[in-house]
Amino acid sequence: MDWPHNLLFLLTISIFLGLGQPRSPKSKRKGQGRPGPLVPGPHQVPLDLVSRMKPYARMEEYERNIEEMVAQLRNSSELAQRKCEVNLQLWMSNKRSLSPWGYSINHDPSRIPVDLPEARCLCLGCVNPFTMQEDRSMVSVPVFSQVPVRRRLCPPPPRTGPCRQRAVMETIAVGCTCIF
Repeated sequence: MDWPHNLLFLLTISIFLGLGQPRSPKSKRKGQGRPGPLVPGPHQVPLDLVSRMKPYARMEEYERNIEEMVAQLRNSSELAQRKCEVNLQLWMSNKRSLSPWGYSINHDPSRIPVDLPEARCLCLGCVNPFTMQEDRSMVSVPVFSQVPVRRRLCPPPPRTGPCRQRAVMETIAVGCTCIF
């Protein structure tokens, strides 16, 4: 699998997982049954949710996939490409879009993963599908999504002590779209 598809896959998985947060049912019918047995403790998470979740394995796998995508991005010519053009010969969706985008590496040393691939629009306008030329009567804008990351929380110098980590959602650009 190539890295643009990996990024899309990971974002889909992160949305599906919802960081493991149980959600209330969407249906509001009367007489719904009670949830199954609850895990003891202050959070009262239904036991069937806990038995299906393996958050550490999922997060480690997610972070490993992000690192692989960043490595692929660094080894490709993608970072150098900044042309506003559509290439219908390529199978990569980011180059076939009427609002094409490339990727850059978003680097933050206080975040895990430290590097995230982030989309950047290659055109100010949009590519006209009839002329295949940039049309500035329309505008290319980034599409944002939230991805799960961990933040390193370390005591500021001169204090010493262990760093803690906190799971948060960070907003990054995942592609571009065309607006009028």
